[in-house]
Amino acid sequence: KVFVGGTADSAAIDNTGPTVRLYMNNEKFVFGGLTDENPTVLLLLKDSSGINTTGNGIGHDITAVLDGDEQASFVMNDFYEANLDDYTSGAVRYPLKSIATGRHTLDVKCWDVYNNSATATTEFVVASSAKMALAHVLNYPNPFTTSTEFMFEHNMPGAMLDVKVEVYTVSGKLVKTIRTNILSTGAVEGHGFCRTDEAGGSGSYRVDGIMWDGNDDFGDPIGKGVYVYRVSVRGDNGLKAEQYEKLVVLK
Repeated sequence: KVFVGGTADSAAIDNTGPTVRLYMNNEKFVFGGLTDENPTVLLLLKDSSGINTTGNGIGHDITAVLDGDEQASFVMNDFYEANLDDYTSGAVRYPLKSIATGRHTLDVKCWDVYNNSATATTEFVVASSAKMALAHVLNYPNPFTTSTEFMFEHNMPGAMLDVKVEVYTVSGKLVKTIRTNILSTGAVEGHGFCRTDEAGGSGSYRVDGIMWDGNDDFGDPIGKGVYVYRVSVRGDNGLKAEQYEKLVVLK
């Protein structure tokens, strides 16, 4: 027999919204990371009751708001794809086009089939592909005693990069210079490698693995204290960028 309408006394109780993970382009994206002018919103959703993609109920769509402009919110229901043989989880990949250069915020909201909602927020920085940009320049560990690793993000996929790390005392004396060439294709080159988006999406590309043993250019250990370092990157396309940061040596 088929019953239309009515209720099920044995239905599970669900008062919790979906689990939401929000990225730009790929899962390696970090809050405030770089993208180009045409990034992809990547939304990973999971809920034991299932994700509402039909929009049943007023405002119960998978929606996103760019830079707080509620009047220009967009619906992403049609871009949701459930995981194979799993109605409880899936992903949204929604392409954005011609986003202005600079910092942006993105707020998303989604619902499960019990009409419980969940939200997520991120920030990203659009760097024009006509200019090289660096972001999240850091060394780890910091402070360090024996060695540290330099890393950064850039927006020049596929380019051969000439990377130079210069370490200075706070008085401005150069104590160490590290140079390496890196091809941003995911292959190991020189001291570092670049992990790119396996899906082929655009965005920020991370370089890490540039190691330093804490010795100066003469092979002697530098003293403890605060130092300033400059990461300079030049592409084979002639574009270049640099950024200064601080590190601390403990002995």
